Amino acid sequence: MKTFRFLAGVGALALLAGCASTGVQHAPASMVKPAALGLQAAPAAAFPASQWWTRYHDPVLDGLITEALAGNPDLQVAAARVRQARAGVGGARAALLPHLGAGLTSTRELFSANDIYGPYGGQVFGVSQATVQGSYSFDFFGRNRAALDAAVGTARAAAASEQAARVLLAAQVADTYFALARVDAQRALLRATVRQRQRIVQLVRERVRAGLQPELQLRPLQAEIPQLRLKLDQNAQAAGELRHALAALLGAGPARTARLAPALRALPSPQAPTELPAALLGHRADIVAARWQVRAALAGVRQARAAFYPNVNLAAFVGLDSITYASFLHAGSQTWGVGPAVTLPIFEGGALRANLRGARAGADAAIASYNATVIGAVREVADALTRRASVARQIAQQRDALALARDALHLAKRRYDAGLGNELGVLDARGAVLQLQRAGVDLKTQALVDDVALQRALGGGYGDAARQAAPRS
Repeated sequence: MKTFRFLAGVGALALLAGCASTGVQHAPASMVKPAALGLQAAPAAAFPASQWWTRYHDPVLDGLITEALAGNPDLQVAAARVRQARAGVGGARAALLPHLGAGLTSTRELFSANDIYGPYGGQVFGVSQATVQGSYSFDFFGRNRAALDAAVGTARAAAASEQAARVLLAAQVADTYFALARVDAQRALLRATVRQRQRIVQLVRERVRAGLQPELQLRPLQAEIPQLRLKLDQNAQAAGELRHALAALLGAGPARTARLAPALRALPSPQAPTELPAALLGHRADIVAARWQVRAALAGVRQARAAFYPNVNLAAFVGLDSITYASFLHAGSQTWGVGPAVTLPIFEGGALRANLRGARAGADAAIASYNATVIGAVREVADALTRRASVARQIAQQRDALALARDALHLAKRRYDAGLGNELGVLDARGAVLQLQRAGVDLKTQALVDDVALQRALGGGYGDAARQAAPRS
């Protein structure tokens, strides 16, 4: 027993001494701190609800987004990747558990007369074997645990990426829907402008015939009408392309949105955040996905480092083994075996070090990607808030200008009705109103699009409820 203990101790020291060296490794990269980007520790923002698009009170838009979330092919690809990553978690978790299997063989075999079979050589026997085998890997250095952590990180990153894709898809549907509403509203105003210009041309032509105006003043007015009709053709083309784009987002053909005619609706006015909250990092699915990718990469580093240490497995089997069918089930056919197996790297030609360097580089890349995602997210929120405030001021100015233009149109009509002015003055005043109305349509659409951008920048409803289905380690 003393000799056995001595040999076991010497063997253990030899195993530890024989482990490959990891070599000199560079310092790892660091993740950006929220305070360095101006994010406030206290939550100061009301983040969007999971179905933030219902804030626009448009049942048609609600139905389109629901349909897109159910039928978009790109979203189905993202969902399939999540299922694939979760299957990888199951495979990695299995390495931490004991393995048990069974085998049964029965063959007719001619034993060689020139082999070790002695008097049985040259004869045919029925060789039967039935065993139950088991094995277990002792994860002393955390290699299998690190592999599981990496798989869980990858799966959670895939789940968060799917949620980010859902937020992006909903925003794209809303943006396209509002753009189509803008095109339709502009078409009605362009047609009214064409009628106004045609009436002006008719009146000026009559004045030219009467010798009250030179013909030179008629030609520029006539040239405006083809230009407006050109804009109408461009408008129809844009409407068709927007309908096609919306159908593609729904995962349907062009016929699905051929008759869609959305109307611009008033923009709700919820309170916007006055500062950027640090909680933003947990409400954006792309940031959460990037953070899980970092954790998966760091687990990969631990797994690569654990490969430098011994791997200890315990294997055992029990069963029956016989060279004759008659004695197969007899007690004398019992067989069993148990024993550990230890493997360790000594010289790998630099493969383990290269693998570790590659894992560290992958972790650095994941950290850099996370930092870029956070910086980009902060910029998106800041840009959305800036645009929201700017467009709100522009809308107020446009409303003031439109009110004055309508007053001017009202005065021109009163002068015309009283015989103090002519119809051309009324038409000119109406043209100013139409121009400001077209600007108002553009600003209202821009306000809606900017609001969608703000909802998406603030996470688009991603939160704890969306993360509950993530796999656990």
